[in-house]
Amino acid sequence: MKELTRAINDHLASEFQASHTYLAMSIWLREKDLVGFSAYMLTKSNEERGHASRMIAYLVDSDQDVELPTIEAPQRDWGSVQALFDHVYELEKGVTASIHHLYTLAEGLGERSATAMLDWFVSEQLQEEAEARFVCKRLRLAGDNSAALLLLDQQFLEGTALAHVKGGMGGGGEAGEAA
Repeated sequence: MKELTRAINDHLASEFQASHTYLAMSIWLREKDLVGFSAYMLTKSNEERGHASRMIAYLVDSDQDVELPTIEAPQRDWGSVQALFDHVYELEKGVTASIHHLYTLAEGLGERSATAMLDWFVSEQLQEEAEARFVCKRLRLAGDNSAALLLLDQQFLEGTALAHVKGGMGGGGEAGEAA
């Protein structure tokens, strides 16, 4: 269990770093008056902190030590909304790889309670990557068209930009909703 505890504590850095980075992105977008994208990234920041809290609860409930990580200051400028969301996508892929590593480790150690906890994260990361990939594709379609960018921003503000991604192909449902 010590090896798994160490690995989960190491992973906490990924969750907290993502939260901090997404908060910085929200600020950058707000400074550009892209309030819909900004609100979305603020929500994502809070979700990542929630993910860390979920893992911390698992460690505490398992009578394991929690080590809060030191996180680096995130970058403050992304140059473009496309570059920002490309960074989000890469960050989410890294978090997914880390979750998969934790799952494989827990499985190999026969830690069933850990794999049960991590099942939620595996599903969550599938959704996180799908959302990030979708936004990147939409932004590529918009290209340099500022009207298209503002329309996407408005859709984020209204909460409709990701409706079909969150609900799956059939629409509706709670599969993609974060806890």
